Amino acid sequence: MEHSGSVNNSSEFGASTAGRSTAMPWTNNKESPNNEDDSNEDDGDTLATPAKVTDPLAPRLANNERVLVVSVTERTRETWGQKAEFLLAVIGFAVDLGNVWRFPYICYQNGGGAFLVPYCLFLIFGGLPLFYMELALGQFHRCGCLSIWKRICPALKGVGYAICLIDIYMGMYYNTIIGWAVYYLFASFTSKLPWTSCDNPWNTDNCMPVTSENFTELATSPAKEFFERNVLESYKGNGLDYMGPVKPTLALCVFGVFVLVYFSLWKGVRSAGKVVWVTALAPYVVLIILLVRGVSLPGADEGIKYYLTPEWHKLKNSKVWIDAASQIFFSLGPGFGTLLALSSYNKFNNNCYRDALITSTINCLTSFLAGFVIFSVLGYMAYVQKTSIDKVGLEGPGLVFIVYPEAIATMSGSVFWSIIFFLMLITLGLDSTFGGLEAMITALCDEYPRAIGRRRELFVLLLLVFIFLCALPTMTYGGVVLVNFLNVYGPGLAILFVVFVEAAGVFWFYGVDRFSSDVEQMLGSKPGLFWRICWTYISPVFLLTIFIFSILGYKEMLGEEYYYPDWSYKVGWAVTCSSVLCIPMYIIYKFCFASKGDCRQRLQESFKPDDSCGSVVPGQQGTSV
Repeated sequence: MEHSGSVNNSSEFGASTAGRSTAMPWTNNKESPNNEDDSNEDDGDTLATPAKVTDPLAPRLANNERVLVVSVTERTRETWGQKAEFLLAVIGFAVDLGNVWRFPYICYQNGGGAFLVPYCLFLIFGGLPLFYMELALGQFHRCGCLSIWKRICPALKGVGYAICLIDIYMGMYYNTIIGWAVYYLFASFTSKLPWTSCDNPWNTDNCMPVTSENFTELATSPAKEFFERNVLESYKGNGLDYMGPVKPTLALCVFGVFVLVYFSLWKGVRSAGKVVWVTALAPYVVLIILLVRGVSLPGADEGIKYYLTPEWHKLKNSKVWIDAASQIFFSLGPGFGTLLALSSYNKFNNNCYRDALITSTINCLTSFLAGFVIFSVLGYMAYVQKTSIDKVGLEGPGLVFIVYPEAIATMSGSVFWSIIFFLMLITLGLDSTFGGLEAMITALCDEYPRAIGRRRELFVLLLLVFIFLCALPTMTYGGVVLVNFLNVYGPGLAILFVVFVEAAGVFWFYGVDRFSSDVEQMLGSKPGLFWRICWTYISPVFLLTIFIFSILGYKEMLGEEYYYPDWSYKVGWAVTCSSVLCIPMYIIYKFCFASKGDCRQRLQESFKPDDSCGSVVPGQQGTSV
């Protein structure tokens, strides 16, 4: 994998074949567009090129001989500065806001400690094999989610385009949620948190502190009114029927998020590798601080008991198992193209098997740790309000933007706790949005190295400007409804089908045996029987099951908090289909227009790996490592 070794080998090869280069089938590189299209290069002129003919010391070579050297001496692909940068980037992507606001709620709702049984089973047999697959694919083929399909199953290149579209939808709403946290962060820099009392201009007559003895279900807390009437101002709109104008202060916060994202991604792994040291490690420091503070509060022990007490009878309910499967899938995040992109910058012989075990384990343990942080505070709030925990907790954004700030406001040193809590949310979100966008950027830079790869900084700028403009409706008074809507119909449903097709393409068309041989070339040994069985049978069935049940329960995924007009469901399915249809459309295009010969030859050309891509093994012709 040493880059200098690749250069020297290439130069020697070119020199030693000076007298017989015309016999080489790949001599004329200009007639081989596949090398350019499938290039996984950063297009930086970092390697030495053949000496010019005008140099008196340069050997006089024939044209075809000089072209041979160019074809073998490819530019190196950028790699991570340190192994730790890659691990932190993967952990940062996998550990996101869902670990804090979704896992604890799902856990206690589905049997507490008993929920860990299906959760761990689906991790071992479903999530981890897919996680390992993507890391290995990206590292071996060293390209993003578009170019990789030439080497696996050319007809399924539509999977890559579907992933890019899904990543755009994610960028449209996920950065807005981070913008809410930025709004809260700036609001926290005051002597008294603005959601502590009911004497603010945005408060209503129904506002009442949660610590009041007269607090009833008809009353609203200062934290709830701050989120709904000051941050979102949703009362000025009417959901999707009338979303109203863009709120300038919120748009400014989201714009700040996009600026941070740009300067983290514009230089590729050189810039992202430095940023993840902060964005991936900071949440753990804050989680530990909040855990120590949380368990010291009165009532915390009851909250933790509520979180962990197993209710074994709930395991008889199929919903518990479906929730466990969905949670482990969306938590690890295979299929978004991010794991492919991040691992493609690894060295060829990096131990991606060990990386998969380490990062997936850390991700799941983080979810478990976040449960203690959340439920210790929920127990405290139940103690303060003299009520039961199930009447305190909320799922999703309401948990981190209403309930937790509500608890923070009752603590001593509330300003400090608020600042570090929202800093944690921001860093959790930034890592995940880095990963999603990097997947699309890497894919397009690899697929179009001349048009996009050489102009990465400009492309990233234009892409983020485009996504920000598309995201403006989520910053309106009715934007919170659109955020939830996009979360379900953007990636929520489509990604499950996309990953199923991806798994089928790798395991059934490319073949588990061939994939295992690729892993053997990197690691020195083939994956064991357990992994091969999971890849062939269990993982595809795991994905298909989640997809079917998600389709059947899509209205439940939307929740009951917001009203959705009938027309919105049709728009939602159109959004879902916009990405899913990329797959069959590209299959038709590849078979009918991009293949030659009779039906059988077209099928073979469409579904067999493209041999013209060359080898990706260091030291062999066609390598780009």
